[in-house]
Amino acid sequence: MTQDEQKRAVAAAAIQYVPVGSIVGVGTGSTANYFIDELAKIKHQIEGAVASSDATAQRLKGHGIEVLDLNDVMDIPVYVDGSDEITEHLHMIKGGGGALTREKIVAAVAQKFICIADQSKLVEVLGNFPLPIEVIPMARSYVAREIVLLGGQPALRQGFKTDNGNVILDIYGMKIMNPVELEAKLNQIAGVVTNGLFAMRSANVLLLGTDSGVKTISI
Repeated sequence: MTQDEQKRAVAAAAIQYVPVGSIVGVGTGSTANYFIDELAKIKHQIEGAVASSDATAQRLKGHGIEVLDLNDVMDIPVYVDGSDEITEHLHMIKGGGGALTREKIVAAVAQKFICIADQSKLVEVLGNFPLPIEVIPMARSYVAREIVLLGGQPALRQGFKTDNGNVILDIYGMKIMNPVELEAKLNQIAGVVTNGLFAMRSANVLLLGTDSGVKTISI
């Protein structure tokens, strides 16, 4: 299967995890977009969705799926999203599209996090994909200096602002051996909104698209 075919396959497979009558948390990115297209086929069976970005909200609305404000929602049984990298322990790097903060918030609320990814995203050690950090603009230079002290090489994502009005620093050159520890350490730097490590709240299930079909990995 091609990469796109793998993405479509895992998006379709994720539908089985969506309870009838539920509110669904929906991620951001190309694989999540395939899931939205699949979700549209059962839109009359769900109450609505909570979007992790403005782009996702627009795609959901385009399919006639009601988008709900997270502040008005008490319970999200399932959150479905892709990843930029994921390990067999279901720790992830996310945020290539810049929606990491809202993704992390929706994932925190959800009872179950279903990650959908093609096989290229599965890695032994995180860090080959640059780790995104959302930063308050006035703290950009300070945060960058602190990241250098931790052994990373920060680069400002040029011409980009998050839906929250902040900037993204992408960290290169780090082999992330302890993602839970690094996630906590980065979040303690003043000016960091959050970082793209999803380790403290990892996925519960990975639906991995492979050449031979969809493989399910859970912990």
